[in-house]
Amino acid sequence: MTHFDLTPLYRSTIGFDRLASLFDTLQAPQSSATKNQSYPPYNVERLDDTNYRISMAVAGFDDDEIDIEQKGGSLSIRGTSAPDAKADDEAHYLYRGIAARNFERVFQLADNVKVVHAELDKGLLHIALEREIPEAERARKITIAKTLKAA
Repeated sequence: MTHFDLTPLYRSTIGFDRLASLFDTLQAPQSSATKNQSYPPYNVERLDDTNYRISMAVAGFDDDEIDIEQKGGSLSIRGTSAPDAKADDEAHYLYRGIAARNFERVFQLADNVKVVHAELDKGLLHIALEREIPEAERARKITIAKTLKAA
């Protein structure tokens, strides 16, 4: 047995359990598509019980170069920038540390999680997520009925 199903962990943690993600990446074979999992860097914040935010550093990308798509339980974020060939030919870099490469990041979302909105501010892409708990799954108070004693 070389594969463990960690899907139940994703449901209870809105799909961002770092330990489960670590196990998934250790089990997955290394390919050219999965080797670059550190770009672009991102944070996942839990704002309260039902609201989350992904903040991703996308310096150099304009809002029309970023594509965000939610399909089923998956959130995909793609950045494709058209290289400015004329500027690169004229520039003579001594060191080029600002990444200007295309990227794709995929997050697994739990059931009932939806993207509320996204905004690009000062090189950071902020994506607001909300977990909608259906009425049937919400906690409710059960009252205890008092019984009358027979005389």
